[in-house]
Amino acid sequence: MTAKLPRFDRPLTAAIHDIVMAALSFVAALYLRLGSAMLPQTGGFLVEGTVLFTVVCGVVFWRMQLYRGVWRYASLPDLIGLLKAVTLAHLVFLLIMFFLIRLELYPRLALVINWFVLMALLGGPRFIYRLVKDGSLARVFERADTARVPVLLIGTGDAAEAFVRAMARDAQAGYDVVGLIADDPDEVGRRIRGVEVVGTPSGVGAALARLRRKGARPHRLILCAETTPPETLRGLLAEAESHGLTIARLGRLTDFRGGAEPGFEIRPVPIEDLLGRPQTVLDRAAMAALVAGQRVLVSGAGGTIGSELARQVAAFGPARLTLLDHAEFALYAIDQELATTAPDVERGAILADVRDRTRLDAAFDAEKPDLVFHAAALKHVHLAEANPCEAALTNAVGTRNAAEAARRAGAGTFVLISTDKAVNPRGVMGLTKRIAELTVLGPRRDAGTRSVVVRFGNVLGSTGSVVPLFQRQLARGGPLTVTDPEVSRFFMTVREAVELVLQASALPAEDGAIFVLEMGEPVRIIALARQMIRLAGLVPERDVRIEMTGLRPGEKLHEELFHADERKLPTRRPEISIALGPSAPVLGRRLDEIEAAARQGDETRTLALMADLVPGFHGEAHRRPASAHG
Repeated sequence: MTAKLPRFDRPLTAAIHDIVMAALSFVAALYLRLGSAMLPQTGGFLVEGTVLFTVVCGVVFWRMQLYRGVWRYASLPDLIGLLKAVTLAHLVFLLIMFFLIRLELYPRLALVINWFVLMALLGGPRFIYRLVKDGSLARVFERADTARVPVLLIGTGDAAEAFVRAMARDAQAGYDVVGLIADDPDEVGRRIRGVEVVGTPSGVGAALARLRRKGARPHRLILCAETTPPETLRGLLAEAESHGLTIARLGRLTDFRGGAEPGFEIRPVPIEDLLGRPQTVLDRAAMAALVAGQRVLVSGAGGTIGSELARQVAAFGPARLTLLDHAEFALYAIDQELATTAPDVERGAILADVRDRTRLDAAFDAEKPDLVFHAAALKHVHLAEANPCEAALTNAVGTRNAAEAARRAGAGTFVLISTDKAVNPRGVMGLTKRIAELTVLGPRRDAGTRSVVVRFGNVLGSTGSVVPLFQRQLARGGPLTVTDPEVSRFFMTVREAVELVLQASALPAEDGAIFVLEMGEPVRIIALARQMIRLAGLVPERDVRIEMTGLRPGEKLHEELFHADERKLPTRRPEISIALGPSAPVLGRRLDEIEAAARQGDETRTLALMADLVPGFHGEAHRRPASAHG
């Protein structure tokens, strides 16, 4: 067990220690030189000499920043600093004594003895402290060398110290650490293994300017912590972009401490770290009450949202979890994953298409779910635009089939996963999702099933998101394709989105409510592209180009979360609102007509019938095949 020691990391504590040691060394050196004759021979000089030597040491140590070293990481550069400081202090003291008393009262040999004593008193505690902390001094006396790429480390913990040490000892190292950034302003000016802490995250710009004046311009920022608050990361990325730097992250400490010689992985920063929001405190008791002991069915369980719903539902202990999807491999993958991560949860995997009403009725009748999450949908805007009949059958008719199957099976709650593209839609995908909302919102013949809609924007990493496209384009070396320089979208991490879906589903609300998740500020896609290039350690336009391709049919410049005729009402959760609009129409026969036209492949009639249900829809007059650009 590591011994509990007082902290010797603070400059004031270190300064007091060093000054006391200087005074003790002066007296000890005289005693070692004169023995019992020390007092008779130095009676009129001992006090004055001790004070003078202590003051000289205090000034020299302060000027040479001896107090700034972190004892926890005492190393060879610190020892060299001690040698320089102690030697200079003795030379200054010798010079002063020569002018004052011509060294008549002070034994010359005592000065030499004092040098060794003071080195022992200053260096000994530092390295003993590290020995107790680390359990070994094997890492102290390591040879430094010059690396190639100058970097600025964001962080001053164990990972940062280990990286500095590894770069110093390896002549073939790829990086030269020119400075450190600390969260604590009190650490600024201190040193770790000879590398100075030059600023805090909010002052990176000033720190970079200071380093440039010293001739040490870093080329990259490296994050040493395993996680970084998104707002801090955004600020660092902005500074990196303004100074032409790239940004990366160290691998986890456990990743490189497995062997005798640590190896470091410099990896890209995930875009989720940049766009994520601070974690909100959720009402997990209400979420558990919604799921625990219930028979839960998730449609589209193999997709991004559906699979994350399955994971989080399984964690709350349902009586049975049914996974339903028409994609065989996707269904197999999530089923096998849950077999490993949630082996105690009873589950079933049903291969079925929500467009097949007979198959869906049979599946729901067999499973008798209490709670249904309907995540099955076609989500790619340009593919839906090119295949309107398929989008209508899956998104609109499929939602009707699932909702009616849930009511007939006696489900207590039916939750439709919707999208911001359903608001004032301009394309087929948004149009079909709006009709899906109307299907759930319309009057019910059976009031036993509570039906609600949860609407939110893009999910990072989902199959319909631009992020995976950018990642593939980056892997090929670019270019990254952006439709328009002004286009923007809302983004949320998949984990947060699903947590809020469960939270919204647990809120008390009337049948037919639309819950809208708070998405924060929209993100410009061109800014996202530039950020992803930077996070990959590359420079936009120099290493990877960004090309404009133009908006495709069905796309909007900016997405919205509320219709013009909807009112935004608060809930008891600040991250969830209710969209209250006019009463939804009864679709009934009109949806049957859409289904009939779509199954016949009549795109013109299918589109006309759907557009008639959504006033204000302004879709493209002419359809064209979807392009491959993002």
